[in-house]
Amino acid sequence: MRRLSLFIIGLFLCYIIYYDLQIGTLPTVNIISTTSTQAAKVEDKSNPSISFYETKIKQGDTVLSITEHHHDRLPTSINQIVHDFESLNSNVQAEEILYGQTYRFPDYN
Repeated sequence: MRRLSLFIIGLFLCYIIYYDLQIGTLPTVNIISTTSTQAAKVEDKSNPSISFYETKIKQGDTVLSITEHHHDRLPTSINQIVHDFESLNSNVQAEEILYGQTYRFPDYN
């Protein structure tokens, strides 16, 4: 009886490992999975010609991580990126972006 119990527990553990590896039990997080449109020009009163691209925010994204992913590195100072982001998105602070929303990000190309 003991061998049968150990065999059943072993099968159950194998099934659990298989299930976790194939299907998983934790929700997946897209680290950098942004949807961006082509760069465009915007006429803004504070900055007359900032080119930008729009990106939908995924879980874990920040203004700097999205900008770095789009440009492969930070193209300018952090303060300038934050200032340009906030000027493109009125009434939005860079630290308060919301998951699932679409925002404009400065394009430095």
